Amino acid sequence: MTNWYKVGKIVNTHGIRGEVRVISSTDFAEERYAPGVGLLIRQTADEQGTPVVVKHHRRHKNFDLLQFEGYDSINDVEAFKGSTLFVSEEQLDELDEHEYYYHEIIGCTVVTEEGETLGNVKEIFETGANDVWVVQRAGGGKDILLPYIEDVVKEIDVEEKQITVRLLEGLVDED
Repeated sequence: MTNWYKVGKIVNTHGIRGEVRVISSTDFAEERYAPGVGLLIRQTADEQGTPVVVKHHRRHKNFDLLQFEGYDSINDVEAFKGSTLFVSEEQLDELDEHEYYYHEIIGCTVVTEEGETLGNVKEIFETGANDVWVVQRAGGGKDILLPYIEDVVKEIDVEEKQITVRLLEGLVDED
């Protein structure tokens, strides 16, 4: 069975020629949306999905605009609004050392250098300077926002799904 990984969300149509407006959740938009690349569109996580092939890709403002082969009208893509785009595991490239795919980080347990379990990474936000990892606390409470910087993230073990961090002052609210 093929694993599929989220690369974006279709938020709207664009124009009348079948383009869709995508908010990307990938750092590799040029590769993921290159003409000829196969993607899967799903409305819900448990559905089979609709396989599509990218016909055209361009950037417009903060969006990626995509057109799929065989979908040449706004009427053809209207149903895709609100759907999620996925790429197959086979299309993922090897990353350099200290580079990770979001799916490798999300779900990891975050522990301090002292061995205290903080919680699990549930989401990643891209900011201008660095990514921010949202950690859902193990015992409940307010989420922790960890910047992905060298001073904070000390070790990542994707095999063991564990991340070791050094908490800088002010990163965690003591509720």
